[in-house]
Amino acid sequence: MIVPVEKALEKAVEVLKNGEIVVAPTDTLYGMLTDATSEEAVRRLYNIRRPSGKPFLILIPDETWINKLCLELPKGYEELLKVEGLTLILKTTCDKFSYINKGSLAVRIPRKGFIKELLKTFAKPVVAPSVNPEGKKPAETISEAVKYFGEKVSLYVDAGEIKGEPSTILDLKEDIKIVREGKVKKDAIEKILNRKL
Repeated sequence: MIVPVEKALEKAVEVLKNGEIVVAPTDTLYGMLTDATSEEAVRRLYNIRRPSGKPFLILIPDETWINKLCLELPKGYEELLKVEGLTLILKTTCDKFSYINKGSLAVRIPRKGFIKELLKTFAKPVVAPSVNPEGKKPAETISEAVKYFGEKVSLYVDAGEIKGEPSTILDLKEDIKIVREGKVKKDAIEKILNRKL
């Protein structure tokens, strides 16, 4: 089913609550979303999207989920959670959500748009890889997404063409390093941290 973004919020929440998959605009590109707290839903998305089993990044509604997911945010780095388009890899301190947690999780709090509203209404985190089979180019339109995944996805939320950069991924586990430079540039991160990376 394809629904325009202006009318999609309630339907998208319903699909997520049923443990199914939604393709929707995130704060960077289109993402394939499913309930991060449901092992069955996450496994289904792995089968469809990432057979290699490499970790998915997770979009969280707010800062309270740092504790709920047993994540260790180093002191002094709280400011980075507020940076739009910046994903942080954080160490985990418990085995909760072991099906997505490999000793660390990559998380981001979207700051605007449909995805922010969706997370606020759904009130749980979602896993959110880009919309493409491994090794292919991320879908920039819903028609590209449908060509990739067809009926394996329950709901497609159409927000027109989205050409964007993926999020920047910053590893905060031990030595701080940029794993992928995307939307947020290295010098912007250095400015926030007041140090060279």
